[in-house]
Amino acid sequence: MAKKSDVVIGVIIIVSFLFFSLVVLFAFIGISGEGELSLAGMGKKVAIIDLHGTITNSADIIRQLKKYTKDSSVPAIVMHIDSPGGGVAPSQEIYEEMKKAKDNGKKIVASMGSVGASGGYYVACAADTIIANPGTLTGSIGALFEFPVAEELFKKIGLRFEVVKSGEFKDVGNYARRMTESERKLLQSVIDDTYDQFVEVLVDNRNLSKEEALKIADGSIFTGRQAKKLGLVDELGDLEDAIKIAGEMAGIEGPPKTIKERVRKITFFDLLTQQMEELFKLNESEKLMPKLQYIFK
Repeated sequence: MAKKSDVVIGVIIIVSFLFFSLVVLFAFIGISGEGELSLAGMGKKVAIIDLHGTITNSADIIRQLKKYTKDSSVPAIVMHIDSPGGGVAPSQEIYEEMKKAKDNGKKIVASMGSVGASGGYYVACAADTIIANPGTLTGSIGALFEFPVAEELFKKIGLRFEVVKSGEFKDVGNYARRMTESERKLLQSVIDDTYDQFVEVLVDNRNLSKEEALKIADGSIFTGRQAKKLGLVDELGDLEDAIKIAGEMAGIEGPPKTIKERVRKITFFDLLTQQMEELFKLNESEKLMPKLQYIFK
C-alpha cells in the first residue's frame, strides 16, 4: 500500500504538470481585445497597436508590426494613435515599417484619439485609411530643432565651459552659449530639409499636390472635422469604427475579432529603478541634448 507521503508527492507532480501545460497552452494562444481566447488558426483577426505619448523610441512599435506582419491570422492592423509626435527618426522608422507591412499584404488603418499631430500624423500617413474623431487635434505639420540655453544662468553662478573642437559647427546646440548666425543658418537648412521630407510624405500619401500640401503644412493644428475637409483625414469615427473598417478592408465577415498585446504591469523594481534614475539624474544629459522633432507643443 502506498505511503501517504508518496500520494501527496504524486498529487503535487500531477498538479505541477497540469499547471505547466496550461502555461505552454497560453503561450500559443492569442488574447483578443475583448479578452477572449483565440487560437491563431481559428479565424482572421484585426491587430491593434497603441502608439500613445511622445514618440521617443520606435523599437516596441516596430517589434509589434513585424510580429503581426508574419502572422497569417492577422490580415489587418489598426494603429491607434494618441500622440503629439516626437523625434523625427523614430517617427520615420515607424512609418517605414508600416509601409513594409502594407507591402506584405496587410491592410492598415490609423485611428487617431485625442491627438494625432506632427510626428503622430506623419506615422498615420503610412496607413491605407486615416480615421479621426471630429474633435481630434491633428496637423501641426512641420519640424523644429530645440535646445535650452543656460548662458545667463552660468554667468550668475560663475561657471563657464571651454570647448576645443575640430570644426566651426562641431558643438552646434551647445546649451552653455547662444548660437551664432552661421550656426542658425546651418540649423535652418537642416530644418528645411526635414520639413521637405514631411511635405513629400503628404504628397505621396494624401493625394495632394505640393502646392496644396505647402498651404496646409505651416504648423497649424486642425480638428478632425477640419482635417477631413482638407484631405488629411479619410473618415470621422472612433477606434471601434476603425476596427470595423479594417475588418471590411481585410474581407472579414461580421464584427472582427481583435488581438492586442497586454500592457506589462509596472513592478516594484521598475518604480525603484525610475526613482534611482531621478535621484542620481542619470537622464539629465539626454534632456539637454539638441532634438530634431516632428512635435506639437
